[in-house]
Amino acid sequence: MSRAQRIDTHQHLVPPRYAEWMHEKGIRPGGVDLPTWSPSAALKFMDGHGIGTGILSLSTPGVYFGDVAEARRWARDVNEYTASVVADRPDRFGFFATLTLPDVDGALAEAEYALDALHADGIVLLANNDGRYLGDPGFEPLLKFLHDRQVAVFIHPGELPGPEVPGIPTFTADFLLDTTRTAISLILSGAMAKYPGIKFILAHAGGFVPYISYRILLTMMSTKNKAQQAWTLLDQKHQVPKQLAVLRQFYYDIALSASPAALPSLLEVADPDHITYGSDFPFAPAPAVGFMNKTYEKYPLGDELRAAIDRGNSENLFPRLKS
Repeated sequence: MSRAQRIDTHQHLVPPRYAEWMHEKGIRPGGVDLPTWSPSAALKFMDGHGIGTGILSLSTPGVYFGDVAEARRWARDVNEYTASVVADRPDRFGFFATLTLPDVDGALAEAEYALDALHADGIVLLANNDGRYLGDPGFEPLLKFLHDRQVAVFIHPGELPGPEVPGIPTFTADFLLDTTRTAISLILSGAMAKYPGIKFILAHAGGFVPYISYRILLTMMSTKNKAQQAWTLLDQKHQVPKQLAVLRQFYYDIALSASPAALPSLLEVADPDHITYGSDFPFAPAPAVGFMNKTYEKYPLGDELRAAIDRGNSENLFPRLKS
């Protein structure tokens, strides 16, 4: 399959009005300056990096800053703007709609509007919302809605609910921990078992999830009774894969993660049908994406798996993009 057919499930936009708002607040998402963005710049980038369609999403910090009414206004503004970008080029763009968590009522209303009126391809949720991770019991009404609608949900990391380390940008490691925390939260809360209709896509190869999969397993086992723990120890051949199967429910994009260090862990843990291509443009500038693409293209993958990651798996998530 031509590399020009890639579907990018991790591509951001920066709406002009939203950019002004962020500058007014003095926010540097992920510890970096807010990048400039336009539909034409995105198309030029995509044409130069083998991307047929980009699924656009708002990155951290989202729209919630403690004011519910403000968050609702901005979510609607961002979603209607993004829908207009997609409407102009539906072959080249899709979008994940922005919600208002931790405002659950607002999130439910905006999700319904975005999916039904704006025809969003899915929903983007931050890994933590005002310090609350996605397994939080208060978020269950939204999870049930998304499960009932069989929605693709892109989970993007944000700022950790804790102090930054001076001199270390938060995107370097904190983002990966944020994603990892929310994945574990969804598992331990029972949400992955209760709401299997949600197609969760974890950014950046799941953060640390693949690498620490056995630590997650041990944590899961600590919640079991002694008989269950003993049985897992005695029958490791069957019980370990059975317990770790929950990690195969997640989808994982390879944005900034297609390295010879990260890919072996991801391929060991993820279902091959649940890995998607991602760029992280424009927060990852074009040269960085080009570097990671070359690394990914050199990695020894079978043609069938590479084609699935580049496009096929995303076509299954977003049937309207099937060629």
